[in-house]
Amino acid sequence: MNTQIRNLFLVTVLLFGLLIAFTSRWTVFGDESLRDNALNRRDLIRSERVPRGRILAADGSVLARSVQQRSRDTNVKSYKRRYPKGQAYVAPVGFSDTTLGQLSGLERSQNDWLAGKAVKLATAVDKLIKGDQRGDDVRTTLEPSVQQAAINGLAGRAGSVVALDPSTGKVLAMVSVPSWDPNKARTSPDYFSKLNQLSRTHPLTNRATQDAYVPGSTFKVVTAAAALDSGKYTPDTIIDGSNAQSFSGHVLNNSGGESYPSAPLRTQLTHSVNTAFANVASDLGKATMDRYMKRFGFGDLPPLDYPADQMRPSGEFLAGKKRGRFIPATSRFVDVARLGIGQDKLQVTPLQMAMVAATVANGGRLMKPHLVDRVVDADGRVQKTVDPQLYRRVMSSGAASDLRSMMGDVVNEGTGTAAALSGGVQVGGKTGTAELNIAKGLNDLWFIGFAPLSSPKVAVAVVVENTQGFGGPVAGPIAKQVMQAALQSGAGR
Repeated sequence: MNTQIRNLFLVTVLLFGLLIAFTSRWTVFGDESLRDNALNRRDLIRSERVPRGRILAADGSVLARSVQQRSRDTNVKSYKRRYPKGQAYVAPVGFSDTTLGQLSGLERSQNDWLAGKAVKLATAVDKLIKGDQRGDDVRTTLEPSVQQAAINGLAGRAGSVVALDPSTGKVLAMVSVPSWDPNKARTSPDYFSKLNQLSRTHPLTNRATQDAYVPGSTFKVVTAAAALDSGKYTPDTIIDGSNAQSFSGHVLNNSGGESYPSAPLRTQLTHSVNTAFANVASDLGKATMDRYMKRFGFGDLPPLDYPADQMRPSGEFLAGKKRGRFIPATSRFVDVARLGIGQDKLQVTPLQMAMVAATVANGGRLMKPHLVDRVVDADGRVQKTVDPQLYRRVMSSGAASDLRSMMGDVVNEGTGTAAALSGGVQVGGKTGTAELNIAKGLNDLWFIGFAPLSSPKVAVAVVVENTQGFGGPVAGPIAKQVMQAALQSGAGR
């Protein structure tokens, strides 16, 4: 073989090797990222020929299903997605449509199961014998009565509600308002473009996982947890809650000018005294506050079975609400005193604050939140079950017990009385009022809590946006409705 032929042979082998490497990169290593890309319509187009599995509520009611259609011209059958509950579940369930090339929510995160692509021996054998079969059904943890109570409570007001079973991490309800109707998006070509133009209300955003709010005084629960678990404080430790104290060169006032110059930590939480918790946070310091925030999940994407790009971490952000850049707690930009009362540059999602409430309710153990309960194939065979999973041990059971008792006082005799349940069921909670426009009296209004106090079966976070009033009277009654519905439904049994 002469030199020219040998060189040509080597070049050919090299090019062939590069071709194999490049195709392997996408077919083997990049396959999952390609399939998970919302812009990739290959799987959506396939789902027109093979029906996707159903998405079901916890009681078996249908939230999403595929309906067969036949073309009048070609008589070719195809399948289109239908959402029997309309906009009520679109935040967690999401949307799937081949024409629009859209895939979101559980429709996206559970796509392998719904589209029948998950690798299973029985399914592989069935395919050889019968060809493509209907995808698997995904049964969720969502309780219809709890979801409806959250929708009714918000009553069309912008905001969000998340309810969790604190002992298992099951998501009992996830509501975002304003919402949108996935059935209209499928039938009306202009619907999505019109929704995208509503930049102020942004209905396509799942507020529960994607939006960021200043938590206000609900964050005092995190500060109290750090204080109690650190061993430096007990519920009876005396704290200075005098009005008009100076922190970092700026005067901080208490709501209504109230002053509690020498009162125990328990009382300071009951009455949501700003200066008291600013003093506690300052005493604990940035490192301790950061450590406990991290344990609660701040700074990380929530460990939810939901698309990662439809969630955001909670934490301290330097810039505005939508354009925030996460800043570690050690940053020189953080005012730890105001961080301790849920102000400064702190921004959170409703899901994160529901996780905070659930952790206290569950004895300091944060369970991994999840929307999927199990996956069942078309023949009724269970393909997957989701068991409760501990995510983090946040604080000791003793500290959590003390904090539950303190949060019980908030509802019994403090700022959270509007969330109290009847029939002797005790509730623990914390209110929050985050100022948006002082001149107009507009605030984001919060309540987080759980019930029953002694053995919690439900934990909840409620936020009502851009509204006059205070968290207790506005968000508290919504939380009350949601907790009552959860207890009546038997959630957490």
